[in-house]
Amino acid sequence: MFNYKGKVVAITGASSGLGKQMAEGFAQCGADLVLLARRADRLEASAKEWEAKYGVKVLPVACDVTSTEAITKALAAADAKFGHVEVIINDAGGERGTGTALVDYKKEDWEFTLNLDLTSVFEVTKIFAGYMKKNIEAGKQTYGRVINIASIYGLVGNTAIPTIAYHATKGAVVNFSRGAAAELAKSGITVNTICPGYFYTELTTETLDSEFFQNFAKQSVPMARYGKSGELNSAAIFLGAEESSYVTGQAIAVDGGYTCV
Repeated sequence: MFNYKGKVVAITGASSGLGKQMAEGFAQCGADLVLLARRADRLEASAKEWEAKYGVKVLPVACDVTSTEAITKALAAADAKFGHVEVIINDAGGERGTGTALVDYKKEDWEFTLNLDLTSVFEVTKIFAGYMKKNIEAGKQTYGRVINIASIYGLVGNTAIPTIAYHATKGAVVNFSRGAAAELAKSGITVNTICPGYFYTELTTETLDSEFFQNFAKQSVPMARYGKSGELNSAAIFLGAEESSYVTGQAIAVDGGYTCV
């Protein structure tokens, strides 16, 4: 079970953080990879390392997920090399205006965050799921999986730091995934969401290292700690697996219990 040999997994935001961690997790399970991000040099370094270490094929592709043209070209490159993609993971994201109160929040920051965290998920899902559907119908692959990375802030509000656009986009990603799951269910494609809790990434390190947030986490997270590197991988591997064919439209929080209290 969960043997990915011969399967292709594409991941956006794969140059660092959770995206890079998940990509390596799939490589450890034998998956060939399509690494998508803007920083091509980082993708190329990971590709070289993982091909040597795990014996898999890795295609690094520079891709701006806010560009439909870039997404389309990235898929064309994946098709040319592999001819199929079983799993697409939407991990790329970011935000502007964190720490700004709702009543002071700038519209341009709102639009930037929605474009990067929500519209890109729509575009990547639309383009890759369409490709999967055609391949399944043509017998080029047997199944498809879409995994969208949202956040615990897509399930609940928070009292630690104002981040209204992030709440809005991640909540929308959760329900977008439900709607997409309902539409694609009969095509052999599942759509699910992972909602990470507090993990270290390049975007979160400064905040998570602050004394305030460390005290906040100890009080609000039942496990009284942040997520460790690799602790998101198992959820992604489960949702992407061929064996998980009856799991769709779900939002799984990987958060040390934050959303259960």
